[in-house]
Amino acid sequence: MLINCNQMDTTKFEVQVERMIHLSKVNPLLPETYIPWDDEPDSDTLFMPEKLVSLEGHKLWDTLSKSQQIELGRLEVVQVMYSYAWSETLACYFFNRHLLTLNPDSLEYRFLIREITEEFRHQEMFGMAIRKLGRKPILPTRLHRFFGEFTVKWLPSSMVFMSVLSVELMADIYAKHIRKDEKVFSVLRKSSELHHIEEGRHIFYTEAWLKKFTTNAGFLKATAYSMVVMLNIYFMRTLYVQKDFFERIKVGDPDCYYQEALKNYNIKFVEHALGPTVEFVRGFNGFNWLTKPLWIWLLNVKP
Repeated sequence: MLINCNQMDTTKFEVQVERMIHLSKVNPLLPETYIPWDDEPDSDTLFMPEKLVSLEGHKLWDTLSKSQQIELGRLEVVQVMYSYAWSETLACYFFNRHLLTLNPDSLEYRFLIREITEEFRHQEMFGMAIRKLGRKPILPTRLHRFFGEFTVKWLPSSMVFMSVLSVELMADIYAKHIRKDEKVFSVLRKSSELHHIEEGRHIFYTEAWLKKFTTNAGFLKATAYSMVVMLNIYFMRTLYVQKDFFERIKVGDPDCYYQEALKNYNIKFVEHALGPTVEFVRGFNGFNWLTKPLWIWLLNVKP
């Protein structure tokens, strides 16, 4: 009897997705009960692992007092959480648009319904954590809003899924760093743990869904996908480091600190946040003579 290997892979994938749908229904991770919202930080509690704070590792870092260093981490983690919540709102806009093209009984439709449910809970969780920390994030500029809305409204589904995955991979590695650092505030560690668990399911599904587009992708298609991932990473990164934060912690020359933090963070970002994304792009041969120079120029990534 002939065995169709593609059919075997499809069946295995369907079984795994059905299991993820079941887990989402019978074992939901609810932020209201999963996270110790009553905990309070003390004067030495960190809000972001120091290696993820923009200025850490630069000579100007040592000119800050310990309380200024902690406060900068607090401001930046609030900004990161808000940025992910905003990006997940955009993703849900696209998912709802995409649902209109699907059969409600299909596996894809049923999984996306669960993902949307979890993504909305994540947005609420990030909002609760931001309120707990008592700091206000910087909202996206009009240019950010234009490109974000254009992507989810008008790009083909494969391109939008690629955009969503690039942000999910980045968010997941941030969550890993935060949840593993015992010095970080417990509310943020548990929030990151919850996010990591559920994003793992979303990443698995999205990577598998995209294989039908990335497997054996030719030069032009691989180049286009690589560019989408690269631009989305750059797009998100521009939201993180803000001059206003250095004004809030009252340094002598906020613009100087901001410019140096931005350069320092662009280097740290590659080391601490881009590993899985680079491996994903390498997996569909997304680094070629055209894209490599762009990744190096825009993101300091050396594929």
